[in-house]
Amino acid sequence: MGKKVLVSVINDLASDQRVKKVCGTISQLGFEITLIGRRLKNSPDMDTRPYSVNRMHLLFEKGPLFYAEYNIRLFGFLLFNKVDLLVSNDLDTLLPNYLISKIKHVPLIYDSHEYFTEVPELVNRPVVQKVWKTIEHFIFPRLTDVFTVNDSIADLFYNEYGIRPVVVRNIPPKAGDSIIKTRKELGLPENTKILIMQGAGINLHRGAEEMVEAMQYIENTVLLIIGGGDVVGWLKKRVLELNISEKVIFKPRMPYAELMQYTANADAGLTLDKGTNLNYRFSLPNKLFDYIQAGIPVIASPLPEIQKIIDTYQVGCYIQDHQPENMAKKINEAIANQEQMKIWKKNCSFASLELNWEKEEKKVIDIYSHYV
Repeated sequence: MGKKVLVSVINDLASDQRVKKVCGTISQLGFEITLIGRRLKNSPDMDTRPYSVNRMHLLFEKGPLFYAEYNIRLFGFLLFNKVDLLVSNDLDTLLPNYLISKIKHVPLIYDSHEYFTEVPELVNRPVVQKVWKTIEHFIFPRLTDVFTVNDSIADLFYNEYGIRPVVVRNIPPKAGDSIIKTRKELGLPENTKILIMQGAGINLHRGAEEMVEAMQYIENTVLLIIGGGDVVGWLKKRVLELNISEKVIFKPRMPYAELMQYTANADAGLTLDKGTNLNYRFSLPNKLFDYIQAGIPVIASPLPEIQKIIDTYQVGCYIQDHQPENMAKKINEAIANQEQMKIWKKNCSFASLELNWEKEEKKVIDIYSHYV
C-alpha cells in the first residue's frame, strides 16, 4: 500500500478540474489518495475516480460561518485520519493543513490556484481581507513546496515572501479521439455562429454582463453560456429585458467531457475578465486552454498572462474595452473574417500539442516523487 495523501479543497469536487488532474497524476505514482471537499445542494454527481473522495455536507454554504465550519471540520478529519502527506489547495484550506502538519510532523504541499487575497470578494472588505492576509503571511514563508498557476502570480509571491512557487498551469489533457456530437445532437442551432463563454466562476467583473449587452448588436450569432456563478441570475433577467432570448442560451454546470462537446461545436471562445483586481488582472483562465484543445479561436481581454498565450500561438484576437458596442464591432469583424478564423483554428491544433496536461504534469511528478 502506498503512502497516504489527504488532499483538501473547499470547492465542489465535481467541477474542480485542476484538483482532479493533480490527483490523477499523483495516484499513478502509487500514493493512496483521499480527496476532501464539499457537496452543495445542487452539486452534480461525482465521476468515477481511482481514489477515495469525501464530500462534506455543510450547514452553511457561504459567508464567514461557511469558512469557519469547513475549516473546523477539515481540521477534525485531518486529525483523526492517518496521513503521510498533506496537500492544501488554496488559502481557504491552508490553516488546518498547516496545523496538522506540525502536530503530526508530516510534510505539506500547497497549491495556490489564484491570488486569493486579491479576489473581488475580498478587495472591498478590508477586515476580512486582512484576516486571510494574516493567515497567508504567517504560513507562506514557512512552506517548502508550493505550486501556483502562472508566472505573474508566482512573481507576486516571490516579491512578497521570497519564495517562488513552481508554476503548473491549469491545462487540460489532450483532446484525444473521442467522437464529437453534432450540434443537432446537442440541441444547438445548426445554421448560425456560436460564441461560448464557460466556467464555474461566471462572476462579477468577468465580462459576462457586457457580453450579454453586446449581443443586441451581433447578428446571426448565438451566445452559449455554460456554468454557474454570481451573475448568472442577473444575466438571465437581463436577456429577458433586452428581448434577446433567441440569441443567448444558458446551460448549467456539467461534467467536463460533456462540456467539451459543446465547446468543440462553437465558432469562438470568450474569456473577457476585467483587470479590476490583481487576481483577475493576472489570471490565466482554464477556459482559454479548453478552447485551444477544442480547436476554436479565442476572443479575449488583453490581460498579461492571456496575451502571452494568444500572441505566442496566434490563436485569436482581443477586445480593447468592455463597451458593448465596441465589443460587438470587434466580434462581428473577427467572425466575419473566415480566412483569419481558419488560420487561428489551425494554430489551435498546433498549440494543443504543447499546451496539454501530459506535458505540464511533469513538474508535478518532479515534486511529488520526493515523497514516494
